[in-house]
Amino acid sequence: MSNTLRIEGLSKTYANGVRALQDVSLTIPTGMFGLLGPNGAGKSTLMRTIATLQEADSGSITLGQLDVLRQKDEVRRILGYLPQEFGVYPRISAETMLDHFAVLKGIVNAKERKEVVAALLRRTNLYEKRKQNLGTYSGGMRQRFGIAQALLGNPQLIIVDEPTAGLDPGERVRFHNLLAEIGENVVVILSTHIVEDVSDLCSRMAIIANGQVLMTGDPLQRIQDLHGKIWRRTIDKHELEHYQSAYQVISTRLIGGRTVIHVYSDVQPDSSFGEVPTSLEDVYFSTLNGKVAEEKAA
Repeated sequence: MSNTLRIEGLSKTYANGVRALQDVSLTIPTGMFGLLGPNGAGKSTLMRTIATLQEADSGSITLGQLDVLRQKDEVRRILGYLPQEFGVYPRISAETMLDHFAVLKGIVNAKERKEVVAALLRRTNLYEKRKQNLGTYSGGMRQRFGIAQALLGNPQLIIVDEPTAGLDPGERVRFHNLLAEIGENVVVILSTHIVEDVSDLCSRMAIIANGQVLMTGDPLQRIQDLHGKIWRRTIDKHELEHYQSAYQVISTRLIGGRTVIHVYSDVQPDSSFGEVPTSLEDVYFSTLNGKVAEEKAA
């Protein structure tokens, strides 16, 4: 069975009038797929809809032969989900909690369940701490426990929503390694606003903002497409407005108290600008700002 996830014409408007998804269409193959966008872009709405936790107004989602929006129970059997807010019972041990989740996933044989729980705790590097209460776990350990529960029942589709927000650099690396290992044979959707998560892990990606897909593709190819078109200059803060009106400024940041701007241009804007090696962050900001420019012109 082909496990390609196909989303076509998906739309969702909330009762308060917010258009969370506007005609979203994506084809997501096996492997790590990055869904990148600012907070409030519609990423979590899309993730919850794929995870069968929310209804869409229109459109379709299929995973292989499964109709995700109609065959919810079948989808849940092959789904692993780590939501943005993953709550744990603080006074229960990791081992006991994972055993409870395994029962909910339909693993009723006690011996099999014990083996599965032990294997997943080893895989997520939590086996030595399996007797500890979840309330004593660090943020990174809690996220790894979240992945352990998402991996119960050998899922064909795994959704992780903002998994590295708040993790320290060491925990982020450990979590990345775990995700990369998982993503070889199943569809893994990584929804995030952290650009490095996508550039480090994903071979395919989409950028979403205001409920619309602005771009899809291979991150490395998209970076290559911008090669030679991103220029940088350090300016004083009071000059920013002038540069924003004169050039296509895609991002600004403070470095050592000075403002560094990145400008999109086919040619060197002037001799005071230096060319910079393009990053996925430049792809992200130029895509978002390109959309802003189109909306202004409309």
